[in-house]
Amino acid sequence: MGLRAGGQVNPGLTLLVWLTAHCSCPQAHDSSQGGLEASGDDLWGSANTSLLHGFWCQPASQLSRDQLSTLIQGMATQQVPLRAWQLSCLANLATRHGLQDDFELHPPNLLLFYNLTQVREATCRAFTRRAARGDTEMLANLPDQRSALQHMALACLGAPRRRLSALDLLLLGALVCDMHASRIETADPHVLENLQRCHRLTAPQQAALNSLLAGGKTALGPPGSWNLEGLQALGALASYISSSLWAQVQEAVGLAFFSSMVATYRAGRLSQGDARRFVTGFLKAKAVSVSSRPKRGTDTRRPCVRGDITAATLLDDLFLVRYDCLQLESCLGSRVLQANLDPLLQHPLPAECQRVVKAKLARVYPHGVPEEQLRLITSLVYLYSRSEISQWNITSRDTVVALLASDVALENQTEAVLQKYLDHNGTITSALLMAIGGSRLCWMSARQIQAIRPVEFRRAGALDISSCPQSRKDALYTKAREAFGGTRNTASYYRFMRPYLGGAPVEELRHLAQANVSMDIDTFTNLNPRVLQSLSVGNVTTLLGQNVGDLQKARSHPTISSWLRSLNTSALGELGLDTDIASPTGLARSTTGTPDATPWASHLAHTSGQLGNDAPTSGSAPAHLWYLPLAAALPSGLLWLLYWGIPGPSQDGSQGTCSKASEDSAGPAPHAGKLGLVGGARHLLRPPPRLLARIWPCPTS
Repeated sequence: MGLRAGGQVNPGLTLLVWLTAHCSCPQAHDSSQGGLEASGDDLWGSANTSLLHGFWCQPASQLSRDQLSTLIQGMATQQVPLRAWQLSCLANLATRHGLQDDFELHPPNLLLFYNLTQVREATCRAFTRRAARGDTEMLANLPDQRSALQHMALACLGAPRRRLSALDLLLLGALVCDMHASRIETADPHVLENLQRCHRLTAPQQAALNSLLAGGKTALGPPGSWNLEGLQALGALASYISSSLWAQVQEAVGLAFFSSMVATYRAGRLSQGDARRFVTGFLKAKAVSVSSRPKRGTDTRRPCVRGDITAATLLDDLFLVRYDCLQLESCLGSRVLQANLDPLLQHPLPAECQRVVKAKLARVYPHGVPEEQLRLITSLVYLYSRSEISQWNITSRDTVVALLASDVALENQTEAVLQKYLDHNGTITSALLMAIGGSRLCWMSARQIQAIRPVEFRRAGALDISSCPQSRKDALYTKAREAFGGTRNTASYYRFMRPYLGGAPVEELRHLAQANVSMDIDTFTNLNPRVLQSLSVGNVTTLLGQNVGDLQKARSHPTISSWLRSLNTSALGELGLDTDIASPTGLARSTTGTPDATPWASHLAHTSGQLGNDAPTSGSAPAHLWYLPLAAALPSGLLWLLYWGIPGPSQDGSQGTCSKASEDSAGPAPHAGKLGLVGGARHLLRPPPRLLARIWPCPTS
């Protein structure tokens, strides 16, 4: 197009080119450093959900107060599913702009991350009610914030109370999920509605639930009077009902509910874990009445007394009630098993029954389960050893996905399944990585990780490897460096590398600190604890930037507390933390006492986070937002023509497009800590600063 530095460029054309360069290819390396000075709140409020889902905090720090407010309200309206690392820094931005008082218009999950010391007593109940609609599991890496939120909520109730009333529970919502079992057991029976929102119940909470149900004061009444509609209203919470209570339920009601739960599971509306927990407890209670276990002195060959299992038998939702695991072994023939493996495994088989099926498959297929059947045995994979998997033939990516996409396969199975696929000339593609999820990377061998081509790793996008052991995080960091090491732009490099920084060396983190990346607290808690010990208070303060106050919310996290214990009193003071390292400060010290007996002010006294200085921003020329609809409407082919018409990066480091790397390499990956970044380069094409996409990385799909 003959563009030259300093030349006049049509702003609409610039926008089209930059949209394409930034978002058309998932392996894009660079993005504009231009500031965001957009006007027109309607643009921020009308962004679609997929763009908002990819929200990135660092460039958003350049938005004005009104723009940020409109953006946050748009996220609430569209119910955008942001992740913890996005929410934590967004909460800090909102607090910095004084937007926290508008919490009624903000996403409930965002409220979980707000500075609770700034919640006014007059609005405490309204704040708690809105926050209680959020998912407290988002605070998994912020234990002190999670505890402080619970204490604040109880303080909002006012006078000390020993029993949570129905009105209290209406206010507390999902926050009940984090409460001690004793509070649940003594609460108003409406607590069942709160517990339905919990991801899982602890063993003490399960005991409290069953005690509450046994008392007969819930809407269900005593177990002997339970009906089908009442049990169905419990949903997945019914999976926690103990076998002793199921034994008291009328048989007809119990069987009808069992049938409905199995049908719900087979329809994909009940998780495997919930279904198996329910079936195990229910069948344990019914063992006496339905068991066909042979008595002492009788035939030990366990004859089939229920009748041979047929294809029609397997369609019965009460199949597991009529055929226990012993009868399954006696009554299931090889031919029926071969022809009906799928409907059989659609039942939530208890572990004992799963082992029966596995043994029968071994007799039917002595040289290994054939590939067409492998795709059906996802629920059994965890039972197979490496040597047994070595007999399988895995030639299709679909087979790998079927075996590994669920949470059933364990470490040994994951590595063995992938190796069989690789042995048959399979390759680990970006599509495969996205299908099986980032957690599977944790269980690949170092050799398998090394076999992933950099271009495929780039295309896979951000994979969550936070659950990986440190050795795998180290290997995946090295692989990520191969994929993204050639990125010339600091902000883009950090965006691509963020999920893999758990394996970063100290030199890398120090250089990122100097680049003012303002790392979010969620990413910080996943850093290598040993590497973190080598960082000074100054390093950490600069690395976290405007998010440094979040250390207070996570000080009980093992990684954070280990680092804090290495500091002296003076260093803690620099971070705005008190000197009590042994336990969380203020609100977070007790989770089993009576927090609601403490006055309001004391609950909020010690949770303030001291935000650091704003991250540096850069200005930019005015933009022409009216070109955005035109860009969205043009066919992708025209955008690509425009894209390829722009010259590549110049010698002085300016750029206007996605850098096109070879299929196998992202370009020269500099030594860790050097980043290979060209800072301060002028752009031949400065992208319009008011563009929404400036806030979001390239899509990975």
